[in-house]
Amino acid sequence: MKHLIAFLLLAASPSFGQQLSAQKQIILSNAGKSEVEVKLDQPYAGNENPKQMVDVYLPKKRNSDKPLPVIAMIHGGGWVNGDRIGYASLGIQLARTGDYAAVGVGYRLTKEARWPAQAHDCKAAIRWIRAHAKELGLDADKIAVWGSSAGGHLSSLLGTSGDVKELEGDLGPNTSFSSRVQCVVNLCGPEDFTQALMFDKEGQPIWKDDAVSGLLGGNAPDKPAEAKAASPLTHVSKDDPPFITFHGTKDQRVAFLHAEVIHAALQKAGVNSLLVPITDGGHGSVSHPEVKVRGQQFTDKILRGIESTIDTTPLEALSEPTKNQ
Repeated sequence: MKHLIAFLLLAASPSFGQQLSAQKQIILSNAGKSEVEVKLDQPYAGNENPKQMVDVYLPKKRNSDKPLPVIAMIHGGGWVNGDRIGYASLGIQLARTGDYAAVGVGYRLTKEARWPAQAHDCKAAIRWIRAHAKELGLDADKIAVWGSSAGGHLSSLLGTSGDVKELEGDLGPNTSFSSRVQCVVNLCGPEDFTQALMFDKEGQPIWKDDAVSGLLGGNAPDKPAEAKAASPLTHVSKDDPPFITFHGTKDQRVAFLHAEVIHAALQKAGVNSLLVPITDGGHGSVSHPEVKVRGQQFTDKILRGIESTIDTTPLEALSEPTKNQ
């Protein structure tokens, strides 16, 4: 996910607004060369907040006359950084196959709004996809969601809370549509805020976590109700969609135990769940190219009915074993 890292560096610059505009022009140019139609900055919440918008990537040449399944992509950044534009390259790659439409999902960051704003935004974005499915030639019943780190958390939450009215929110003009998704590709997402994301060398939990406190409005032990409600683990039920989770076993930012607990809970509930450990991998190890390959194979199987056996053999980290990017 080098494109996302480069984007975060860009976002720190003083002339970010101008550079973002230039970045969008580059995206449009690259999309045109790749035979992909791009619809940037589509508002889903009934306002002009730039964070409450989606970017849509559509193949100009489709491999089928049937409506396209959708892959919605949710960016990471600790709920305080990042932008959907960081997934533009992946969106173009997915759309150019001719088999999918891709949607980059924006959401309000914690400097603007705290939990449950992020859940409400992502659910409103999924409802927008369904509301516009007919005009865009999309299959409203085949929506996958992919996300890394904070985006993995929000993707997992969409997967497990499709039946939780309290998290639905009332944003936007499309509240009559469902926010359920049919497939989750989770890359190193936090799954249980009643447990720490990080641990010290002695294995003791580190509860002081600026990213988590920014999301919940305080450290997790001081916000037990919020910590429980914001945890995808809390909402696991037998009607959840299939999951595949990729996570580094030596991730020092979001401990591997988060992958283990969501996987175990989903399996116990009877949900199709796969776990692919990245041996000795840190937080950035999910950028391994095989993650995208297996993630897409899993999505192909669930959304397109392509029969295959998904390889869950642990991956070997490509970078320094404990490096967390």
